[in-house]
Amino acid sequence: MLWVYFTNKPDADFYLNNPLEMLSQRALDRRATQGIAPDATDVPVHADYILQVSQTPGITVMAQSRWFNALHVRGEFANIQALQSLPFVASVSYANHNLNAGRPLQEKFEPVNKNLDIQVDFPYGNSANQIQMLNGHLLHQQDYTGAGKIIAVLDAGYPGVNTLGAFARLRDNNLILGGYNFPDRDNNIYSRSNHGTLVPSTMGGYVQNQLVGTAPDAAYYLFITEDIFSENPVEESYWVEAAEMADSLGVDVINSSLGYFGYDNPNYSYQYADMNGITGFASRGATLAASKGMAVVVSAGNSGAGANPHINVPSDAINVLAVGAVNASGQYAAFSSIGPSSDGRVQPDVMAQGQASVVANTQGNVVTGSGTSFAGPILAGMVASLWQAAPGLTSTQIMQVIRESAHLFSNPNPQFGYGIPNFEQALQQALGTQDFAGQVVVIYPNPFQASLKVSMQQGEFSLFDSTGRLILQQSLSSNPIDTAHLKAGVYFYRLTSGGVRTGKLIKQ
Repeated sequence: MLWVYFTNKPDADFYLNNPLEMLSQRALDRRATQGIAPDATDVPVHADYILQVSQTPGITVMAQSRWFNALHVRGEFANIQALQSLPFVASVSYANHNLNAGRPLQEKFEPVNKNLDIQVDFPYGNSANQIQMLNGHLLHQQDYTGAGKIIAVLDAGYPGVNTLGAFARLRDNNLILGGYNFPDRDNNIYSRSNHGTLVPSTMGGYVQNQLVGTAPDAAYYLFITEDIFSENPVEESYWVEAAEMADSLGVDVINSSLGYFGYDNPNYSYQYADMNGITGFASRGATLAASKGMAVVVSAGNSGAGANPHINVPSDAINVLAVGAVNASGQYAAFSSIGPSSDGRVQPDVMAQGQASVVANTQGNVVTGSGTSFAGPILAGMVASLWQAAPGLTSTQIMQVIRESAHLFSNPNPQFGYGIPNFEQALQQALGTQDFAGQVVVIYPNPFQASLKVSMQQGEFSLFDSTGRLILQQSLSSNPIDTAHLKAGVYFYRLTSGGVRTGKLIKQ
């Protein structure tokens, strides 16, 4: 099993000159509002390359990726050698890490429960806590309920979503837009594992006086990418295929409650050192998905109490929101996977209720379940609702205001990351970025290191230390702002340009 990467895309000029042949108008519109142009990664894999590889004796094509210009194939080693002689094959990467140069032998980890623990006999009639913990109800009260936003769910199956009462409100309003079953290569999305049924119920479910999801008026695509019968790297390729399809359909938010670390064949398994955002195939796909202007929300994993307590693929991806789990009181749930990423980034990013979360099951009952599988979608629904309120912001800006609203933003730790977000505060900050004659104004990155940038060229930027002492003042015509000389810590800024905005920044 391996990935085969190609040298080029001979049809690139055609597709880039005719973008509607590869992306929907909604996808192009989503990108245009964020200043993201189509590029060669959006071009499909050349059909003749796929044909020649599929016709190679002993080779089976399992999946394909336009973003990586690659195919996921299976075959015997001798047959794979023949692939490498094809003139359009740039390289191959084996799922068996021991066959790739410079890779030490794998340790074998005990399997962990990557899904959930359902308490089917525990009667729980109110989902208010998991929304109120985030102050999400305050957005709902202002009619920010995800309307106009599309969420793609990547999971293991959705039996009953087409019949259960908990999803009737979505069906009656034509908010289930479709989906695809990648393992079976068909459109039968209401099949396979019930895990995927439970997940969207936390976002789009509605049972009066029992369960209200965090984005009850968003629209949904349901993609099956997980094969519950085995743990195999091809699931990562299905994940990337689904993310690419979501992108082309114009999806705004991707939610995934799946994670990968140990595989049935330990030679395919990852090590903690691989949790760097650039090794895992699905992690690289999640990073690319974020670069296309989608907000990617992934569960951190459920191995916090195990021998390998760290986050997994793709929650180590760059510029995604990795979500860990707390209980109903906001305390760390012991099973929630911890950070940081192996390259030192704060992960998980934020937390939501993942212990005794309220969900709807395939029997039509409102029950409770535990796992970061539920913390992630609860948070993802709030991302859609917040983005509805501030549609002028980019996905990166939306995710950043969420991080900055979290209760430990000034002092993150491996268990909580930046902590539990406050969506009322995030809303105020998101709307506050448009306070200068309607112009979107962003100060980034935050946390910062050697420099800061302000997305406007007129006005004055002032920076104060934690005691209120002015330490820097500069015209915005001189972007970026040099901050290399500042000590690590908390700072406060004031932006003046026909109006005044203040806020908090972190120097790492």
